[in-house]
Amino acid sequence: MTKTIEVEIYGQRYVVTGATDEEYVKRCANYVDTQIRVLAQGMKTATRAKLAVLAALNITHQLFQAEHTRQAGDAEVDRRTLSLMESIEEQLEPARKH
Repeated sequence: MTKTIEVEIYGQRYVVTGATDEEYVKRCANYVDTQIRVLAQGMKTATRAKLAVLAALNITHQLFQAEHTRQAGDAEVDRRTLSLMESIEEQLEPARKH
């Protein structure tokens, strides 16, 4: 079911239309709003457009860092799984010879 959700980001109202959870959309909008406001505190003369682009870059950086961390975690899980499997096979080898 398509919904129309109204959010506010940095004093500007936006209407988001889609088949998604309203609370999730509002949470996303709040996150973007917070990112822009943090940037605006340190940049007294920045335009809305510049703040929006810088916030998008910061959020993208956070996304890429999270993805990198997840991939590193996945690699560690794979490494440990392989090590555990090798250890189990080593323990089973003497039993197979009997």
